Amino acid sequence: MSSQISKQEEERYAQLQLMALDFAREGNTKELEKMLDFGMSVDLCTHKDDTLLMLSCYRGNIETSQMLIQKGANLNKVNARGQTPLDGVCFKGNLKMVKLLVENGANIGRNAIIFATIFGNKEIVNYLKKQGIDKKSLKIFGLNIEFISSITASLKSIFGKKKVVLQTSC
Repeated sequence: MSSQISKQEEERYAQLQLMALDFAREGNTKELEKMLDFGMSVDLCTHKDDTLLMLSCYRGNIETSQMLIQKGANLNKVNARGQTPLDGVCFKGNLKMVKLLVENGANIGRNAIIFATIFGNKEIVNYLKKQGIDKKSLKIFGLNIEFISSITASLKSIFGKKKVVLQTSC
């Protein structure tokens, strides 16, 4: 006896996956948790390999991110652009989310410190440095990361919080 999934069932499952991705973006923790409890993969990703955790973290949804971590989400999954959830959060400048990820085992890679540095997120740079990052990550183009992050933070304050266009799908 062979079980087959109908085209209609396939389409419905695809819709449910899109809903789960939107729930992660929106921080709809309760509904997303129900889907995970019924078997949706905690590491479900977009076509660009952005996981539920990446989407949630990038949007600053602490409660949703905590739930995903508790459910076993991969903290170090790399997307199609070679970025982890921590890298995206360091770009966005959310120190609370950075701490959540690092305290739960996220690897601190070179991208994370580079993003925090070039976008002037000094508090994140200092936090990551205290976590014992690789010594090679303390300099970018021969310049000290604190120096670069101070300059970029100053530029942010002078020119306001104008958005820098960076390719992202989160």
